[in-house]
Amino acid sequence: MMLIYAAVLLGILVFVHELGHFIFAKSLGIKVLKFSLGFGPKIIGRKYGETEYLLSAFPLGGYVKMLGQSDTPEEEEVISEEEKHRAYNFQPIWKRFCVVFSGPFFNLCFAVLIFFAVFINGVPYMLAEVGDITPNSPAAQQGVMKGDRVIEVDGRQIIRWDEMTEIIHEQPGKELTIKIDRGGSILTLMVRPEKKVVKNLFGEDKEVGLIGIAPSGKTDIKKTGIISAFTLAVSRTWDISELTLVSMVKLVQRIIPADTIGGPIMIFQMAGQQASHGAMSFFTFMAVISINLGVLNLLPIPVLDGGHLLFMGIEAIRRKPLSDKVIIISQKVGLVLLLSLMAFAFYNDIVRLITGKTF
Repeated sequence: MMLIYAAVLLGILVFVHELGHFIFAKSLGIKVLKFSLGFGPKIIGRKYGETEYLLSAFPLGGYVKMLGQSDTPEEEEVISEEEKHRAYNFQPIWKRFCVVFSGPFFNLCFAVLIFFAVFINGVPYMLAEVGDITPNSPAAQQGVMKGDRVIEVDGRQIIRWDEMTEIIHEQPGKELTIKIDRGGSILTLMVRPEKKVVKNLFGEDKEVGLIGIAPSGKTDIKKTGIISAFTLAVSRTWDISELTLVSMVKLVQRIIPADTIGGPIMIFQMAGQQASHGAMSFFTFMAVISINLGVLNLLPIPVLDGGHLLFMGIEAIRRKPLSDKVIIISQKVGLVLLLSLMAFAFYNDIVRLITGKTF
């Protein structure tokens, strides 16, 4: 089942990415020769109109082949005069930019669509209800009890757990006025958060205020309208995109360990795990992977969409393309970098399988 879920996830995301290239190419009058899910030898294929639609042997990707499109100058084809107006390499920069950018853009839009479908049914959130209490902590010393519902902190109304923790974390050492609901009785307590050093998402030390309580785990659903759900979906996609970029920077800075990089095997495992938790978890995971795919493809590395966009930017500034020699060398370097990264990700995946290390 894990393989089926992973195949569905990757197949949909690759299709969405290549569909972006395909739709923009067609709409801008560029002739599309092939639309393939997967790389390598053709398994099945059929031609409709001027485009051949393929399912190829290796499922970790796909491609859209346009007339006049070549990854390197070595592969350029001879194009007749009557078809030059429909060839990719004879299009103005803005058209080529739109075609290349549309793949990652569709992945990001697809994530927004998934989040919107999730949020339109209501946004789940954790209630500000106290679960476990650390002995001798500020909360314990002031008489906070399990089951207490925090309703106000320093005059700010509280509904969600994260609303409460945000205030407490930002004010270590400052006495806070906290109102709690205990079985219908409203109590006011004065609690001073302790200054503690904790690890953030990237493993870096961060100083925060803590009062020694954990959530009960109870959740509720906040109903949203169409506009609110869409706004939240865009916001969530932006936040995850930003987090993806920051994570890559932290990897380069060695703040995040390199062994956290995962490849297809890890995606297969996580797809199966998320599917076991329900459709909402699976599609939310799909949205996150779609964002990662979109952001990574925009990196300025030759052979990726971002590399092609970089070459176009340089061409626009110079008012002429880069030399064939520079493009060939750049593509080879980019391919080596990409293959090396893929090999390292596979290595990490295999080590996790052998050692049983979680991700």
